[in-house]
Amino acid sequence: MARSTAQRVTAVLRDRIEGGVLPPGTQLSEEALGQDLGVSRNTLREAFRLLVHDNLVEHQLNRGVFVRTPGPADVGDIYCLRAALEIAGVRAAAGAPQPLREAVTAAVAEAEWAADDGDWPQVATADLRFHRALAALSDSPRIDAAMDRLLAELRLAFHAMPSPRGFHQPFLIRNRTIERFLANGELGRAETELTAYLDDARQLIVDTMLENRP
Repeated sequence: MARSTAQRVTAVLRDRIEGGVLPPGTQLSEEALGQDLGVSRNTLREAFRLLVHDNLVEHQLNRGVFVRTPGPADVGDIYCLRAALEIAGVRAAAGAPQPLREAVTAAVAEAEWAADDGDWPQVATADLRFHRALAALSDSPRIDAAMDRLLAELRLAFHAMPSPRGFHQPFLIRNRTIERFLANGELGRAETELTAYLDDARQLIVDTMLENRP
C-alpha cells in the first residue's frame, strides 16, 4: 500500500511539473507537500526517489529537493527518444483504434483554442498532449508510460524559452499539418514533417540554453 501511495504522489507531482506549476529550481518542501497531499514524509521521500529516477528532481546536499533544470545534453537525449516513440506511433497510425486517432485531432484543436485565448502556458500543455497522442497511436501501455515521464521532463526544458508565444506559435501550424497528413492516410509525409519538426524544436531550445549560459 505504501508503494502504491508513493506512486500516486509521484504522478501528482509529475502532472504539476508537466503542467508548468512547478518550474525548474522549485524547492519541494516535505512539510508543505505532506499537508497538501495528506501523506507522510516517508511516502514523499519515496516519491522524490522515483522522480529523481525520472530526471525530474534532484537532491542537493544540505539544501533539500529541487525540480531539475535540464541542460542542452538533456534536451538532445529527450528529443532522440521522442523521435523514436512518436515516429513509431505515426507509422502505426493506419491500424490505430479510432479513439487514439481522434485524440490527435482533439489535442491540436485544444492548442489552437488556447492560442486564440492568448493562454500560451495552456498551448504548451496541449502541445505535449498532441505529441503524447502521436506516440499513443502505437497502442502500447509501455510507450504511454515512457512518454508521460519524457514529456514532464520536456516541459522543464520549455522554461528556457524566453517567450512561450514566440516558441510555440510557429509549431501550431505544423501540428495541424501533421494531423491532416495522418487523417488523409499520408503517413510518409507525416513522418517527414514530424522528423523535421522535432529537429527544429530541439535546435531552438539547445541554442537558447547555450546563449543564456552564465
